Amino acid sequence: MTVTAEEVAQWMLNELKNKGILHQEEATRYIASHYGEAFLYVNDNGNLSIGKDVKKAFRKLHKGRAAWERDGFFWGWV
Repeated sequence: MTVTAEEVAQWMLNELKNKGILHQEEATRYIASHYGEAFLYVNDNGNLSIGKDVKKAFRKLHKGRAAWERDGFFWGWV
């Protein structure tokens, strides 16, 4: 069974709902071990980041109710 970006995004949304916050480092670690590194990439700063297709699907799911906290590297509710 092939995993989709939407499924990874749904996991992210569930984590955010359950914990109220989702840290980038925790998310990338989980995604790598459970879904595979195909959903990740190394950004310009050399950090592991969540793939653009997953982030796009995640934005669609949370419908603007979650925001990225740039300084803390996490998503939280607005």
